[in-house]
Amino acid sequence: MNVVRSGNPSLNDVAAAARVSLATVDRVMNRRKGVKARTVERVLAAAVDLGYLSEEERDLLSAPRPAHIAFLLPMGGNPYLKLLGEKVRDVAETGRRDASPVRCFFIESFNAAAIAAALRLHSKWADGIAFMAIDHPLVREAAEEVSAAGTRLVTIVSDMIHPAREAYVGLDNHAAGRTAAYLLGRFCGSREGSVALVAGSRTYRTHSERELGFLGLLEETYPRLRVVGMREGHDDRNENYRHTLSLIDQNPDLVGIYNVGGSSDGIARALRERGKGDSVVFIGHGLTADTRRFLIEGTMDAVINSDPDQVIARALEQFSTSAPMNAAGLACPPLSMEIIFRENIPLLAK
Repeated sequence: MNVVRSGNPSLNDVAAAARVSLATVDRVMNRRKGVKARTVERVLAAAVDLGYLSEEERDLLSAPRPAHIAFLLPMGGNPYLKLLGEKVRDVAETGRRDASPVRCFFIESFNAAAIAAALRLHSKWADGIAFMAIDHPLVREAAEEVSAAGTRLVTIVSDMIHPAREAYVGLDNHAAGRTAAYLLGRFCGSREGSVALVAGSRTYRTHSERELGFLGLLEETYPRLRVVGMREGHDDRNENYRHTLSLIDQNPDLVGIYNVGGSSDGIARALRERGKGDSVVFIGHGLTADTRRFLIEGTMDAVINSDPDQVIARALEQFSTSAPMNAAGLACPPLSMEIIFRENIPLLAK
C-alpha cells in the first residue's frame, strides 16, 4: 500500500517524530519486511499524531500483511521444472489481492554456490522461499543464515536434510525408485538382460534416493536384470541422447532404461533412431507434453508423476501457517505418486 500526502506533514516529519530513518518509515508505509513490530507501531502512531495518516489508514497498515513468497527453480531443459515454473507464475499473475505475493526465479542448475547466493539475495524481501535444494555445505550454510534472520524455507522436489528448512514438499523418492524398478521388472517379464539408469545429477538428493530405491528392489526381486551403471545427463536432452546411444551400442542385451531425472526426449529420440522404441522398457518421471507423446506412441511405458499444482499448493499452505509445522511436531507427508500409462493419461486442461 503506497500512502501519498500533498503538502505537510511529510515522511521526513514522521521519521523525526518516530526517531527512525526515512528508509524505515518508507518500509513501514509500504509494508515491507525487516521492521520490528514495536517500531512499526511507533511510526504509525507518529504518522497519526501528525495527521499524515487517518486512523483507518493506520489500521490497514498495522494489519498482518500476506507473506511474500519466492520460488527458486533450476534453469535448463527439464520440461517438468519448466512446467512447474509456468504454473508458479500463473499463480503469481492470478492471485487474489489478499493472497501472498508470489514470484518465481530460475537459477543455474546443479550449482550449490548459485543456490546459496539466491537464498541470500531473495531473503532480503521474501518472507518464505520454496526451493529445489542441493544437499551441499554451501547451501546448508546459506539456509541456516537466512532462516536465523527470519525467512522461512521449504524444499520442493528435492530435499536437504537440515533443521533450517521446515518442510519438504515432494515425493518419497526412495519409494519412487523402488516403484520404477518394480514396473520395469514386470514389463520385462521373463527376459534377461541389461538395465541402465540415466540421472540429472547425484548432487540432487531426489536423484540419489531414486537410484538407491531402484537398485535395492531390482537386486531383491529381479536378479536376472543386470544394472550397467548410472549416466549423469544433467537433465539435458542432448547429453541424454548421447548417453542412450552409447548404452545401446555397448550393451546389445539392453532391455530397460530408467530416467531418474528429466529431459526424457533425448532418451526417446535415441531409442527410436536405433529401432529400440518398442523393445526397450522405458520408465521416467514427470508428465509433460513430451512424455505424454512418448506414452501415446509407445516409446515410454510408464511415467511416475507428482502433480505440480499439488507441489505449489502444499508449499503455499506451509507458508500460510503462522508457525512452522514441524515446530509443532507435525510432518509434511509425501505427495501422492501418480503412475501414468498410455491408457490412463489425464485429459489436457482447457
